[in-house]
Amino acid sequence: MYHYAVTEPRPRRCVLPFNAEAPQVADLRRAVRAELAAWGMLTLVDEAQLIVTELASNVIKHVGQGTAATLVLDADADQLRVELHDISHKEPQSLHPTSEEESGRGLQLLADLSTAWGTTRTAVGKAVWCELRIVRDESRRRIQRATVVMEAYGHTVGSPAARLTRCPVLEESVTSLILDLLHWLTAHGLDPDDILDRAQTHFESGLNAVG
Repeated sequence: MYHYAVTEPRPRRCVLPFNAEAPQVADLRRAVRAELAAWGMLTLVDEAQLIVTELASNVIKHVGQGTAATLVLDADADQLRVELHDISHKEPQSLHPTSEEESGRGLQLLADLSTAWGTTRTAVGKAVWCELRIVRDESRRRIQRATVVMEAYGHTVGSPAARLTRCPVLEESVTSLILDLLHWLTAHGLDPDDILDRAQTHFESGLNAVG
């Protein structure tokens, strides 16, 4: 059963006890969105949700389904700190898997998204933590997010991450990713032209705001 959140006043701190079960991961994602929205930190929602999903999934897979755990969000004016406490002293899986390994991909994503991360031993187990810097420039945050997505996409289609820094390969990967998204939109009954028009409108609006 999903537990209620305890939110303390400034400095902002939210404590979310939960049981490590797949259905509760979605509950955690929703709780994180609601909390960050209340704190005026919507620009961090996507990254925070990805990190929370990875950390909670890691507990389910490597500590045990149904394990009692706690998610803690701490925020100040410059950064958001995400901590996930569990009852195991076992360190997270390797950050640098070989090409044959899949475990560790999520933690590599965590390292790419955060400015710092680590593991701290506690009296009953450990806490895996990471920090997200609050970037006021939305354009820069979107570019950083796109870079992470492109690197993950490159792994999926078999392109080494290092090659994605070369413009011709990057352009080809972007084209392939957009094509995949268009197929996904069509398969889900959505209008690709409408989505592209809305994205273009938001993009131009952002450029005008910067100018």
